[in-house]
Amino acid sequence: MAVEIREIAQKFERISAHSHIRGLGLDENLRAKDVADGLVGQKKAREAAGIIVRLIKEGKMAGRGILIAGPPGTGKTAIAVAISKELGKDIPFVHVSASEFYSSEMKKTEALIQAMRKAIGVRIRETRVVLEGEVVGLDYNMVPNPYNPTQKIPESATLTLATTDEQKTFSVSGRLALQFLYQGIEVGDVIVIDKETGRVAKVGRSKRAKKKFDIGDYDLVDVPKGRIEKEKEFTYVITLHDLDEANARRGGIFSLFEPASREIDNEIREAVDEQVKKWVEEGRAELVPGVLFIDETHLMDIELFAFMNRAMESEMAPIIILASNRGFAKIRGTDMVAPHGIPPDLLDRLLIITTEPYSEDEIRTIIEIRAAESGIMLSKDALDKLTELGVKNSLRYAIQLLAPAHELAKLRNSGKVELEDVERASQLFVDVSQSSEYLKRWEEKMLGM
Repeated sequence: MAVEIREIAQKFERISAHSHIRGLGLDENLRAKDVADGLVGQKKAREAAGIIVRLIKEGKMAGRGILIAGPPGTGKTAIAVAISKELGKDIPFVHVSASEFYSSEMKKTEALIQAMRKAIGVRIRETRVVLEGEVVGLDYNMVPNPYNPTQKIPESATLTLATTDEQKTFSVSGRLALQFLYQGIEVGDVIVIDKETGRVAKVGRSKRAKKKFDIGDYDLVDVPKGRIEKEKEFTYVITLHDLDEANARRGGIFSLFEPASREIDNEIREAVDEQVKKWVEEGRAELVPGVLFIDETHLMDIELFAFMNRAMESEMAPIIILASNRGFAKIRGTDMVAPHGIPPDLLDRLLIITTEPYSEDEIRTIIEIRAAESGIMLSKDALDKLTELGVKNSLRYAIQLLAPAHELAKLRNSGKVELEDVERASQLFVDVSQSSEYLKRWEEKMLGM
């Protein structure tokens, strides 16, 4: 009798505003392509960002700042996301809004310095002596549990490991034997044991082991080569903030009675910095300056700007990218008006990248990309109408209408969005200018401050 196996779990997928972006869309000469990696237009800004990425990878941008300035809806955040994609996973990228610095739980300068330290990575290299091989024999010596005689626990075990070149048998302690039991390690598994700490890691199931299940949740791996006992280098990246938190948790007995606080003492940070410098000098680690992207920069006040200006001069500072859609604006906390609402002394230290409004053709292409990313089919008339709304009102408004128009199309039992769906959606949902007209018309009936 045939048994049908049907997949009932669906992949969780959420389409965000910038989930379609894969990179900056540049060629080998750092020239921007018309449409590439999910980005359209803004060639000058993308090429400038490409140079920034190269400088970051070469370690020549530490402690410097960049400002991406332009009108709303011109792709400032998209370019920042593209920069993070180009940098890869090893280089930390922290995205925050300036409003996140204001909290009742901690000082605003503390929130800023924590964000900066999250954007600084430490690549640590460790050489460990390990035992690596396929488990070809595993026998437990079980004894009654002293706290529950009806239950048995391993007092010790005999482990036999094998590689393609040798085979060895080891007597292991009860602590290691318990790890084997907890991880479900059995004959045929490939494992790695840290000889110093006794930590056990299960790599997968050996390809030459007898097959236990037709369908399982384990990975098939090759049998290790060479000697069982070997030196192996491990490389991993952690942030300075991770080290700060780890050291902050190592308080004494009296720390149990102190109130919970998310702030970290400067003494702890100084100790972490000294430790990291020592690792770097010993060749065990290297600093990986990442990127801190701060959106809505005009929300920062003069105190935060002054603190950032000083922090950027530190030898342990990330690359800071600011984004602003303001023209001449007051610096928060002062009566002074400055470009982008940023103090002139800080602005003078920034490399400034500008974005410009999209053309009609670029708006059309962006809408097509967003529709394809969301799995929405558009008729030519619907696309023309959305493009018209994008030019007349705003690109963001046109993109926001995609989902409602798609729902209206589904009510007609249609898989394609037509002109009537877009027109109906635009009547139901107004843009900023229409909302302003509505407020003026009903101003007398609205509640004031």
